[in-house]
Order: sequence, then structure tokens, then C-alpha cells
Amino acid sequence: MPGATPAKWVRIWRERLPDVPLELIQAPMAEVSALLRDGGAEAGLVRLPVDRTVFSAIPLYTETTVVIVPKDHVVAAVDEVSSGELADDIVLHPLDDALGWETLPGRPALQRPETTADAVELVAAGVGLLVVPQSLARLHHRRDLTYRTVVDAPQSSVALCWREDATTDLVEDLIGIVRGRTVNSSRGRRAAPEEKKTTEKKTTRKPAAAKVAKGAKSGRTAGAGRTTAKPSRGTTAGRGRPRRRG
Repeated sequence: MPGATPAKWVRIWRERLPDVPLELIQAPMAEVSALLRDGGAEAGLVRLPVDRTVFSAIPLYTETTVVIVPKDHVVAAVDEVSSGELADDIVLHPLDDALGWETLPGRPALQRPETTADAVELVAAGVGLLVVPQSLARLHHRRDLTYRTVVDAPQSSVALCWREDATTDLVEDLIGIVRGRTVNSSRGRRAAPEEKKTTEKKTTRKPAAAKVAKGAKSGRTAGAGRTTAKPSRGTTAGRGRPRRRG
């Protein structure tokens, strides 16, 4: 979806599964669900909500909501604003809006822009303001525009999503990476062979260690026999020798 930044997860995927290419497909937000449903992608980063009768989803993070304004707008002079402070401005509401508004802030425009990108162009032209998730403000960054946090606006949550009836091994691998599981995690599908190998390696060392310990014990016993003092003539051990005649 627009605004998603999967670079970290892609890097980890390529480190752990270098023999399995990971292809990234960018799609308009309204088309992501259809792409997943039709098998055009195995998993996707989407904005919630999604149809949970069809999809499984793991919420990842919730974005800060911001208002995009011209740099010379009065809002640019503060760090954050409320929806009420936008009441006198035209606030654009594109058809691909990512926020679930109950009551739209500001004054409505005569027409709704078709896309967020179109709405950003209108903000730059001085037509109105635009309230979006922060990642979209970064995606459509322009030198003549800036953005500020809107403290009471709806927020957008991002999730990893896949078709519930298509949970493949590769999808499980991706879930593990996104959730931050290490390569040696007990729940990691590809960690099991490594753990088994390590266990077998440790097991083969134990008999060798026991053999060395046994040999060391035998050596101490033999050494003790060699260092025993020689019996004197008056002992029973010396009676077998012939006596010297006078």
C-alpha cells in the first residue's frame, strides 16, 4: 500500500532466505485487498479494517495523523493542532481517504479529489488543507509544504494481511520476520534443522569427554602403584629372600 516502508523486513528476508526471491508490488490502497483475494500477492501491508472472514491480519503499528499545509500557513507556526482549529479552512477529502471520519473537520470542498496525490497538488495550489496518516505526508513531500500533528483526528492502523486459506510456509516465514523472531526461535520454521544439528554435535562430544575422564582416573591409580614405598627387609614381602650367612 502507499506509504508502507518494508525495507527492514525485506533485508532480513534476503539474509535468511537468499534462495527465495521476494517481489514487492505497490498497489493503490483500495486495490490491495482485491490483489490478495485474487492471488496476485501472498501477503500484503494494508490499512485496517479488513474482511476478517477472508483474511488473517497481524496489527503492526498505528500511525500519527497530520495535516498537510503550505509552509506560510498559520498552522505551520505550531507543533500540533486540533480538528476544531481547522474549522475555517477547506479540508480536502480524497476518494482514497485512509481515515475513518465520523465528522469531517473544516469546510468541504466543492468536489472530492480522486486520489491523495491529487489532493496534495491542490494543497500546494492553495485550495485547501489535507489530513492524512504521517507516512502519506512523507510519501508526497514537497518543499513548499509541511505538516503538523492533529491530536484528536482518527488514526490509521497498519497490518500484515494474507488470505486465511493460503497460509503457506513462506507466509509463515514472513510472519516470523515481521514479528521479530530470531533465526533460532523455537517457532521459526527454518530454525529447527540448525537446532537439531547443534544438539547432535553436543551429544557426540559427551562420550569422548567420559572416555577422557575414565582414562584420567585409571592413570591416577597406576601412578599410585608406582609411587608406593619399597617394603623393608623386616616385612613379610622380604621373607622370600635368602639370608646372608655369617
